[in-house]
Amino acid sequence: MKEIPGILIGHAQDTKAGTGCTVLLTMDGAVCGVDQRGGAPATRETDAIRPMRIVERVHAVLLAGGSSFGLSAAHGVMKWLEERGVGFDVGVARVPLVPAAALFDLKVGRADIRPTPEMGYSACLAAKKDFTASSGSIGAGTGAAVGCVLGPDGRMKGGIGAVVEEIRPGILVGVVIAVNCFGDVVDPDSGKILAGARKMPEGNFVDTLSVMPVQSVGFEDMTQNTVIGVVATNAVLSKDAANKVAQMSHNGLARSIRPAHTMFDGDTIFALATCKGPAADLNLIGAYAAELTAKAVVRAVSQATTLHGVKALRDL
Repeated sequence: MKEIPGILIGHAQDTKAGTGCTVLLTMDGAVCGVDQRGGAPATRETDAIRPMRIVERVHAVLLAGGSSFGLSAAHGVMKWLEERGVGFDVGVARVPLVPAAALFDLKVGRADIRPTPEMGYSACLAAKKDFTASSGSIGAGTGAAVGCVLGPDGRMKGGIGAVVEEIRPGILVGVVIAVNCFGDVVDPDSGKILAGARKMPEGNFVDTLSVMPVQSVGFEDMTQNTVIGVVATNAVLSKDAANKVAQMSHNGLARSIRPAHTMFDGDTIFALATCKGPAADLNLIGAYAAELTAKAVVRAVSQATTLHGVKALRDL
């Protein structure tokens, strides 16, 4: 079991509907930052955690399917936290701070069923310390798909990818990513396509970058995607540093997804620092955040399972 002390991770999903949500709970509060790069975001409370805002610590981060509808699952997370006396003390109540981001999975399974407050609450009940168990077609990655340039028929299954490493004695960095991208997932070292758009019925990879210049029609049918995730560390970081780590982690998306950060994606990554470990240079944390983000993307498609006719890498 690998963990980031002070952070619990939980998932809830509806496999028949093809959607779900993932929550990272920080009961003692964690310094939080965010960097949003894609052109089609669905987010909540991201302004509050940017520099020059009063909020220093949050109590959870939610990743959800269901497009903007899925953001309502954050209310269930808030309810769970409030019941346990967790939140920002405003005198008359404690207000849990729960930034969130959602991806578009409405074209896998049922479009009329999305993450709800009840599902967010269930994800909290299921939360555990082990990051390494958080990979595959679960939680926010339940209905995720990748390689959308040829439309729904040529897609492959995405999912959740999670990794944790001790990058130096006492300093841990973990990444949880829900991979649901317009582009192809590639090996960060060789550039070989691992999961992406396929020409049917042959099933051969087509390479999204090669298709885009010769696409005879617009991209209107492929414009609902998004990669969302969280970088977590036990290191002591300031709020400004956490925002920088979130920014640097996007380099991992650029290494493992081709192309990344398109106008069709709402790519958003949060950074959490529990500050329960030693102080660390943000350059070190950010550099490894990018490396581990790329690994988590590959793990997501490697561990995904075929669902609602969207083929997974392991089934090719």
